[in-house]
Amino acid sequence: MPATPVPPPDSPAYPAAVRDAPDLPALDAHLTACRACPRLVAWREQVAHERRAAFRDQEYWGRPVPGFGDPDAAVVVVGLAPAAHGANRTGRMFTGDRSGDFLFAAMHRTGFANQATSTAADDGLVLRGIRVTAPVRCAPPANKPTPDERRRCAPYLARELELVGEGVRVAVALGAIGWQALLSTLDEQGWDVPRPRPAFGHGAEVPLTRDAPGGPARLTVLGCFHVSQQNTFTRRLTPAMLDDVLRRARALSRG
Repeated sequence: MPATPVPPPDSPAYPAAVRDAPDLPALDAHLTACRACPRLVAWREQVAHERRAAFRDQEYWGRPVPGFGDPDAAVVVVGLAPAAHGANRTGRMFTGDRSGDFLFAAMHRTGFANQATSTAADDGLVLRGIRVTAPVRCAPPANKPTPDERRRCAPYLARELELVGEGVRVAVALGAIGWQALLSTLDEQGWDVPRPRPAFGHGAEVPLTRDAPGGPARLTVLGCFHVSQQNTFTRRLTPAMLDDVLRRARALSRG
C-alpha cells in the first residue's frame, strides 16, 4: 500500500487552525470538533448511539480521539485508529479494549506506565516518558480508513509531533499503516527518510536525522506488530516481543 502524503503547512489541505495550534490543548480542542470525513463521522456516531450490549449503560465519547501521555515524551507510539468500542467509547487512546490492555500492561512492565490496566479516561493511568497517538483519530468501519481519510487527518499527527518537541528520540509504529503514515509525516517535516521507504517489519529500526539550530537532530523509528487481537490471540505478537521493542525504545531514548 503506498504511503499517504502529508500536506505541507502552506497547503490549503492543511487546516490553519491545526498548523497554528500553539499547544497540545489547543490542538486537541480543534481535533475533537473535527467533522472533515463524513463516513467516519457517521460511523463513530452510529456506534456511539447503538452501543455494544456490554456497555449499554455507558455514554460513548463518539468523537475524534486526541493523543494521550507525557507531553514531554521521549518515545511516541503511533497506532492506527480508535477502536469502535474502545477509545470511541472512552475518549482516550487504547483505553477500554483488549488491544489497550495488551499495550498498557507492557508499558507497565517496562516502566512507562504507573499501572497495568486502563478501563476509563479517569482510571488514574499515568504515562511517563511516552505518548500514544494515531494517524487517524476517528473509529473507521472495519478498522480500515480510506487513503483520503488518512490524508485529511494527517496534519493532526504532524502538529502533535511538532508540539511534543525536540525531546522525542524514538517513534514506535504499530503496524504497517502506522509505519507508512509516520514515515510520510517525518519526511514532510524534513527528516532524512530513505528512498525507497524502508519496509515495515517487527523489530525494524530506521535511524533518521534532520538539520536543527543546535546541530543535527536524531530520531529512530521502530516497527512493531500492532497490538490488535488478530496478532495477540494468534501469538504473532507476544508480551515478550512487545516488551523487547519498548525496552529498545527506552535504551535509544537515553542515547
